[in-house]
Amino acid sequence: MMIQILMDTNINSDQRPPQGGEASHDAGDWRMYLMPDSRQRIVNKILDTLKRHLSFSGQEGLLELKRIALRFEEKVYATASSQSDYLRTIALKMLTVEGKEVATSPPSNLKRHRVLAFETD
Repeated sequence: MMIQILMDTNINSDQRPPQGGEASHDAGDWRMYLMPDSRQRIVNKILDTLKRHLSFSGQEGLLELKRIALRFEEKVYATASSQSDYLRTIALKMLTVEGKEVATSPPSNLKRHRVLAFETD
């Protein structure tokens, strides 16, 4: 399901890369075809996943999760070799976060460790 949600941000026909014979300023850079609102939707999906699987309290905790989501998206955006690599990397990480959910509530320091692991992966 996460992959489908992320795939909804794929470039549409108005934003498609140049086809054969069309001029291109930099056909090799997929980033110029990904609209900022698409990136924001992805950050919001990352944040939703983090909120479901990590404990936080108050506005300070929510702001921290937002910063984590934004930094992760920016890191993947900067290092991805293509849009599909960008979406795949994010989707796999979200699936990993979802898969790490434990039936019992772990100690808060373990949850903090999971946040730090998320940031550094």
